[in-house]
Amino acid sequence: MTTLSYPSKPVPGDRIAVVSPGAGLPGLFPRPFELGLERLRKEYGLEPVEYPTTRTMGSTPQERAADIHAAFADPDVKAVMASIGGDDQITVLPFLDRELIRANPKPFFGMSDNTNLLAYLYNTGIVGYHGATVMTALGRPVAMDPLTADSLRAALFTSGPYELTAAERWNDVNRDWADPATFDAEPATRPGGGWSWVNADRAVEGRAWGGCLEILGWLLMADREIARDLSEYDGGVLLLETSEEMPSAVEVFRTLRNMGERGLLQRFSALLMGRPKSWSFERPNSPAEADRYAAEQREAVLQAMRVYAPTTTIVFDVDYGHTDPQLVIPYGGLVRVDGPARRITVTY
Repeated sequence: MTTLSYPSKPVPGDRIAVVSPGAGLPGLFPRPFELGLERLRKEYGLEPVEYPTTRTMGSTPQERAADIHAAFADPDVKAVMASIGGDDQITVLPFLDRELIRANPKPFFGMSDNTNLLAYLYNTGIVGYHGATVMTALGRPVAMDPLTADSLRAALFTSGPYELTAAERWNDVNRDWADPATFDAEPATRPGGGWSWVNADRAVEGRAWGGCLEILGWLLMADREIARDLSEYDGGVLLLETSEEMPSAVEVFRTLRNMGERGLLQRFSALLMGRPKSWSFERPNSPAEADRYAAEQREAVLQAMRVYAPTTTIVFDVDYGHTDPQLVIPYGGLVRVDGPARRITVTY
């Protein structure tokens, strides 16, 4: 079994690296990026440090790997945060120096395409943090969502248990980052409805692993950063959530089915299924269409779990991933899922 450890936490006044391991979108959309940097300084007391590819679209995998190495190797940098996701971070993994990163462990924050780096850190023995990229969580118009802000603060600066809270209101409808008017008002939200529980007759605790479902599918296809001995995941808590690409229910089922056929799905004691993003610029669903998409995804998950992991505890609509608010989950860290009490507690 991989021995995972929590890296030391920063304190206000420290430097935090800001990198773009997936895509240099800060160069195309500077407004949410600059807003996120400002909040790191003013609300968290951290000094962001950028690297050559942070705002550069089209940088090579080798160049992005060099930025990651520089961020981890710098003794004056105490944490690392991704600017945003992307779609080709898997090509960066072969150029990473595992021993350099293992010798310089730091908290890393990211999600979406950064599932690649989180899984890499897991196999390197370092607990990472799923959530809170600069442009999405910190660059939210007008103000960060209070649940996101509090969760990030606890993950950045504290160690120990932190109870997650279901959002009373949430949002997944984006506005155009290129339009200055986007940042004049907070996003419109809708009622949350709480979490939905399946097989909630027990309390389980294990190390979190998983991430964005589409990225996990790519890792499985490329056979990268998946443990050779699947007992590595026994008793763990599986994290799954889907992106703005909005995979169909059929695709979600097939990915989970393949995980089950590989013998992976049934290893976990609990599944936290993130609230699905059900709107995109390409598919601007009405509220009714969005609800139907979410219901179809839930049934696809249940269909696969009934076959491969029928007794696993499942919690649907947990507020992490591609919707807002964006709770931070310690990737490789302990997560306790208490069904009878309907509580989820993470250890930062």
